Amino acid sequence: MCGADTAALRARALELADADLGSYAPVLEAQRLPVEDPSRSERLRTALSEASDVPLAVAEAACEVAELAAERSRSGGRSLEGDATAAALLAEAAARAAARLVELNLAARPDDPRVAAARELAARAAAARERALG
Repeated sequence: MCGADTAALRARALELADADLGSYAPVLEAQRLPVEDPSRSERLRTALSEASDVPLAVAEAACEVAELAAERSRSGGRSLEGDATAAALLAEAAARAAARLVELNLAARPDDPRVAAARELAARAAAARERALG
């Protein structure tokens, strides 16, 4: 990745941080509905599904960061190795945390392809961290 790509990735991560601020609000609203409300179950299911999109995107961005960091830790010289390794570790943690949120949000839909996608992104980030640690 060149500098322009890293700038785009940084901008994407900031956008996702902003999007994450309100992405779970509809879930909370649906949970506040009375249990006997006939629309509660479907509203909650829909809100949880939609709330999975942002963490999935976070997992994707974090995976990209981990892979970039792994590449830089090996090719960037000794002066970048420590920062690149730290970045890979942090990015893996972010990918794993985001993937877990997807799993939790979609617990009622275990066959949803986003669950598998999130797990794959977390696994790729873990592999990148391993490469970074050498």
